[in-house]
Amino acid sequence: MTAFHGTHTDSLSGLSVRAERGLGGRAMVELRPRMTGDYRTARQITHDYDVYILGEGIGTLLAAPVIVDGKARGVLYGGAWGHWGIGGVAATPAVQVADELARALARRDEMRRELADTSAPAAPDTLSAVQREELRESYAELRSIANVIDDAAIRARLAEVERRIAAISGIAEAARTEPIPQVRLSPREIDVLARAALGETNARIGELLGLREATVKAYLSSAMSKLDASTRHAAVAQARKWGLLP
Repeated sequence: MTAFHGTHTDSLSGLSVRAERGLGGRAMVELRPRMTGDYRTARQITHDYDVYILGEGIGTLLAAPVIVDGKARGVLYGGAWGHWGIGGVAATPAVQVADELARALARRDEMRRELADTSAPAAPDTLSAVQREELRESYAELRSIANVIDDAAIRARLAEVERRIAAISGIAEAARTEPIPQVRLSPREIDVLARAALGETNARIGELLGLREATVKAYLSSAMSKLDASTRHAAVAQARKWGLLP
């Protein structure tokens, strides 16, 4: 469990729920919402996590799975301090939110596939698609870390690691087979574009980089103009083609 709202204690922080265990684990396996108005006495679930749930004082609990391509990608929980009669009608808003999140994740997955298709072709014996995506996520995270470090020497070392990641991806090498326009993106433009390449929204990028959403839009617009791209997807593809992003 990684995100909380309205909790009274930190009892649930760091809890890892296994498939089939507890209310959420059952929801993941059955691919449908599960709920109970009296968690303590519920007989249809295991009680592996009582110390956490009851430690928060939760009596009523709802678990709505986030289903993408027929698989559970996560679970949204809703709880109340007390016992309430909860049924399908009461659970509908939570299920709708889970469905909206599932659609957003599906769109992000599709965008990543499209970006992969438009990137420079991989050379034989290069990284797998999963490995390449992990490198790109690591690259974006390194840039985020570098932005909060004041030590110039450490920042320079991180920049060197970033260059190595770009080289390992094989895209920078492939880009050398054709002339590369003299395009220079600012560090912030690269930061924002690297996050956009991961399918993150402007609001999320701003949250991660400590920027206002309007500022994120401005950096993206500037990068798109420099790369002669009409969309962020095209800008990412062009940046990868020219070796500006891994």
